[in-house]
Amino acid sequence: MSSQITLIKAIRAGQLAAVRAALDAGAPVELDDGNGDPGLPMGIACFMGFADIVRELAQRGARINVDDNSQPTSPLSMAVRGKRTEVVRTLLELGAELPPGMETGLNENEIMIACWKAQRDGHAKKDELDPATLPQVEEIEMTSCIGTDTMVLEADALRLAREMR
Repeated sequence: MSSQITLIKAIRAGQLAAVRAALDAGAPVELDDGNGDPGLPMGIACFMGFADIVRELAQRGARINVDDNSQPTSPLSMAVRGKRTEVVRTLLELGAELPPGMETGLNENEIMIACWKAQRDGHAKKDELDPATLPQVEEIEMTSCIGTDTMVLEADALRLAREMR
């Protein structure tokens, strides 16, 4: 069986280890769909809702954005059509550009946070983002929130996300 078929079967089954094995065996991360458009593996992973496979494909060079992300075959559109909000969030965190007016299933705060993560991690477009102009943000990792007023922290995070727009 060819490595391409093995990759597609592994993606459809949601088996991350098998996806990695197929890619390591030489399967191309960008396969053409039936119409000659690249991105079949990413499209399948997005539609099926496998965020971990989406991340793996992106790390291996699969495109997150196409010329127009509102096209029905774009990774973002595939995730939206499949009603996979976790994959939509993952794509935004990986730098997917959200077309104006596209309904994603995420609320405004979830979109802002995902876009902020893309900027923080360097996945946002370079010409839109100058690291020197970004505010420095201290990240706080907590193992427990018992007795902690998190409303202040949440308000500060939301204010910062709105200012970064």
